[in-house]
Amino acid sequence: MTEIIIVLLLALLIFLIYSTIKVRFSSFVDPGKPAFANDSETEPEVKHLYNHVHYLTEQIGSRSVYEYEKINAAKNYLETVLKDLGFDYTLQNYQYQGNTFSNIIVTIPGQKAPEKIFIIGAHYDTVFNTPGADDNASAVAVLLELCRLLMGYQPAKTLKLIFFVLEEPPAFQSKYMGSYVYAKTAKAKKEDIFGMISLEMLGYYHDTKGAQTFPLPLMGFFYSNVPNFIGVVGNLKSRRLVKQVADSIKKGSSILVEYLAAVRLVPGIDLSDHAPFWRMGYPAVMITDTAFYRNPNYHTVTDTIDTLDFKKMAELLKGIVQVVKDQTST
Repeated sequence: MTEIIIVLLLALLIFLIYSTIKVRFSSFVDPGKPAFANDSETEPEVKHLYNHVHYLTEQIGSRSVYEYEKINAAKNYLETVLKDLGFDYTLQNYQYQGNTFSNIIVTIPGQKAPEKIFIIGAHYDTVFNTPGADDNASAVAVLLELCRLLMGYQPAKTLKLIFFVLEEPPAFQSKYMGSYVYAKTAKAKKEDIFGMISLEMLGYYHDTKGAQTFPLPLMGFFYSNVPNFIGVVGNLKSRRLVKQVADSIKKGSSILVEYLAAVRLVPGIDLSDHAPFWRMGYPAVMITDTAFYRNPNYHTVTDTIDTLDFKKMAELLKGIVQVVKDQTST
């Protein structure tokens, strides 16, 4: 009986590994020219990213559902930045535990096919009593800077940049997640969403060999064990989008990229705002530094601004700009 169990477990492990779509990362990809930025903007972008994270983590601090004034302060900050950039936005409000919470939606209408919608989003809440620098101020900062770089952009297809509320517990994986509220409404309205990206923890990198861990044991044979890359992950239905996003990031920046499309049984693959879009039948991926598979500060008081690599974040931003161009310009 023991031998049978071992064989079955090995078979399951092999199935999970071979259900993935894998392309090796490359440190020799020609980054090309970013779509809306140039090299002279790199340092200002680093500064802007730092300032956003500093305000969210140091000026406001923990931004959880249990700290309504603070999560509202984060919302107000995002609105202020968007207004200063000249963007119109809408609020998708809903009720949870007696309070009103809001998704903040920036819509850049498509000029040729406005009915086709591409979404990039990041959640702006945190776990209770944590500063949430990597989780998820890093992604919010990147999304804000993406807005800045897209000022004046006229896509062929509609682009929506969404700051989601309530990704973290206790709303996590419930109908009260901001991303679930949006995805469910979009499905009911029959929105033609051809792709969605969740930005989830984008700032933690270092060059210590062996410090990158994985959800399955054998994955270490196929992926880099040095936590200096960005990951792009999705389910099998989204495998085409996974590859497209990873290729665009490589084309638009010099950051190392690993990517994976796999069955949902792989632990951690569905732990962000892309999962509700899967539930509604939309292709969606997560861009991430892999969270707790490399960052020991995950969901703790030590998730602070001094642990982030803002130069890497600025480099990734270039790649995400390229993603936008490749997905929406034609």
